[in-house]
Amino acid sequence: MHKRTKILLIVLIVIGIISLLGTYFIRQINQEMNELTVSEIPTINLSNIEDGTYMGTYQSMLITVKLEVVIQNHVITNITIMEHQNGQGDSAEVIIDDVINMQSIEVDFISGASYSSKAILLAIGDALS
Repeated sequence: MHKRTKILLIVLIVIGIISLLGTYFIRQINQEMNELTVSEIPTINLSNIEDGTYMGTYQSMLITVKLEVVIQNHVITNITIMEHQNGQGDSAEVIIDDVINMQSIEVDFISGASYSSKAILLAIGDALS
């Protein structure tokens, strides 16, 4: 086998492996985004939640949220986002103001950041469940 043929064969094998890994990675991302899309926001009854600080998380390949929710007298008084890795969804963080104002996690997503908005709401739901 000629040297050029061996090099071409190696290049084609490497391209094939990269293509397979890329396809797998894209499928995993799509599956996680679909799972996030169909995840239900839990219903929270604040009258059942005692005073305290509660930790909540949501994690996928693309979005990670870690936060604290402070409850006083059955009222959400503060939400602190401790970590929010998201790509482009930083604007979703203003959703915590809506949650505090409405005293509910059943609020509208932030336009242009719906995945991150939902991840934040699911993390709050995790904290208060």
